[in-house]
Amino acid sequence: MPAVVKGRVKLNIGSLVLAVLLAVFLFVRYAWAQPWTPWRIVGLAIAGPALLLFMLARIQLGRAFSVQARASTLVTTGIYARIRNPIYVFGGLMIAGVIIWAQRPWWLLIFVLLIPLQLHRVRKEEQVLEAKFGDAYLEYKRKTWF
Repeated sequence: MPAVVKGRVKLNIGSLVLAVLLAVFLFVRYAWAQPWTPWRIVGLAIAGPALLLFMLARIQLGRAFSVQARASTLVTTGIYARIRNPIYVFGGLMIAGVIIWAQRPWWLLIFVLLIPLQLHRVRKEEQVLEAKFGDAYLEYKRKTWF
């Protein structure tokens, strides 16, 4: 593997490890100290698995990940074999879980504002992927959800 590619892979894994450590720290520091109400349990039951699936999707995306829409590789395996945008799906579920856990219904306004922004990003990415991969992307899109 070229050195540049290795560096990116290490950075991706390193950033995921850092995110997990931060999540564990925040959980121990704040979540564990809170009373275990049914809403908090439901929130953690949603956010926890969503975080794990989000990280798995991010790992499976590998070097194809970018903040801005660009097409380097069409990833169609793993979670991406069923869901075209698992990072958006599981990221949204994480946010919803945290809102439920925090018992702050007014935070739903932020979540509601986030949805159209994410849908806009999805459409932009779809245009870029369709332009680069053409019929292969359209076939992939036909076989997958969101």
